[in-house]
Parts: sequence; structure tokens; C-alpha cells
Amino acid sequence: MSTTLDAAPGYRPGKTLSLRAEIARQLTRRRTQFALGFLVALPLVLLAAFMIGGPDNNGDGARGVSLVDVATASAPNFTLFALYASSTFLLVVVVALFCGDTVASEASWGSLRYLLTIPVPRARLLRQKFLVGLFYSAFGLVLLPTAAMIAGGLAFGFGPLQTQFGEQIAFWPAVLRILAAVGFIGVSLLMVASLAFLLSVTTDAPLGAVGGAVMLYITSNILDSVDALGSIRAVLPTRYNLAWLNILSSPVQTDDIVKGCISAIVYSTIFLSIAWYRFSRKDIVS
Repeated sequence: MSTTLDAAPGYRPGKTLSLRAEIARQLTRRRTQFALGFLVALPLVLLAAFMIGGPDNNGDGARGVSLVDVATASAPNFTLFALYASSTFLLVVVVALFCGDTVASEASWGSLRYLLTIPVPRARLLRQKFLVGLFYSAFGLVLLPTAAMIAGGLAFGFGPLQTQFGEQIAFWPAVLRILAAVGFIGVSLLMVASLAFLLSVTTDAPLGAVGGAVMLYITSNILDSVDALGSIRAVLPTRYNLAWLNILSSPVQTDDIVKGCISAIVYSTIFLSIAWYRFSRKDIVS
């Protein structure tokens, strides 16, 4: 649908579809409220599991120490475990939901063509929708460790971080490392956000966009576990999704972290470029 109509007096494209209005509108949706609520509830569920299960007495010194073994040592430990437990699936689903349900949901409701008739420039519509998706993704990514830190602190105290390498890091330096880990996870999930957004402008089915992004992420993880692929695995978009664990080492190992950031940015740029190209030439009929 064309948006090249003569501009009405006072019409300013830059004032259409404001971020504030779109953020407020998305917050009223049940899927947004449910997703954010579940991110707050997850640390409580994990806490209840540890309380019910009691201490783990099945540890084997030969296999070393994992994040779950020290999860109840302090609030930073519990927060890191919550991130570890959710970073490779739950947060992927949440980001795919916020970014994949944007344009596709408007198309499924039949309101997308009316937005363009207002008219909202196509490039602006995509930018605003993607920025709002990123906003809620970032908010959810911060909300989870914040809830985990509070719950873990009340249950286990705000003590130092005990790493799986047998080292201890004071509370505030540990908080800084957790923030760095959250930052890396956010950058790595840009690939998921961009892929879900690409699928969102390609299909009129929101569940197809969200599910497609999650399935491709899972497929990449499966392929990464196939040793026979050799060096090919280095170009998989999920190859470095757990590189943030290197932040816990002393000194911090940054090689995989840098590679992971570069990989995520490259894939995101490709997916977003295709999305913009595809949508700018798409005939909007819904």
C-alpha cells in the first residue's frame, strides 16, 4: 500500500507512532504482562526448589564445581544461576516474543494497513516497532537478575560470589561482573531479536515468527554440539552464547566474549537489512 499521498496541513511523519504511546500500548497486552510476570516469578520458583530440595549432597569432587553447586552460597551466586538456567531458552523465548510479535500481530489483526494509511512511513513503523521490542527485551533481561538478586539476598544473604573455579569475589565487584554478563547476554540475543523481527515482517502469523526464531536458535545449538562439523561451528550464531561465563574467571577471558559480540552484531545487521528491504517492497493487504 502506497504512503505517498499529499501531506495534509500540519502532518509531520516524525510525530507518528510515538515510542511513548507504543510502549504504553504494548504494556496493556496480556503477553507482555505475562512474560514480565514470569521473569519475576522464576527466581521464586528456583528458590522454592532449593528450599524444598535442601542442600545437594551428591557432589563429586572429581567432576568439579558447577554454578548449581554454589547457587545457594549468596545472592550473586543465586543470580548467576538464574541467568545460566534461563539464558539459553527462557530469555530466548521472551526476546523472540517481544520482537517477533510486533509487525505480525498488527497484520493478523488487520490494522497494519491502517497504520500505513495514517500514514506512518514504513521505515519509521519498523524502527518504532523494533525499538519497542528491544525496550521490553532489555527490561526483561534486567528484571530477571534484579528479582533473583533480591530473592537470593533475602534467602542466602548478600555475601561474596563464590565462583566454580574456587575463587571468591566481593559483593560489589561481583555485581559489576553480573552486569557485564547481562550486557553480553543482551548483545548475543540481538541476533534472536533481529531474526524474530525479520520473520515478523515476513508472515502474518505472530506465533510463526516467534516459534520460527526459537526453532532456528535451537537448531543452531544442536548443530553446535556436533563435533563432526569442526570449524564450521565457529560461524553458527549460537556458538558463543555461554561465553559470558568467562567473566567469572580471574583474569577475565575476553576472546570468546569479543567473538560473540561481533557474531551477534553481524547476524543482527544482516537480518535487519533483509527485514527493511523485504518490508519496503511488500504489498500490505492485511
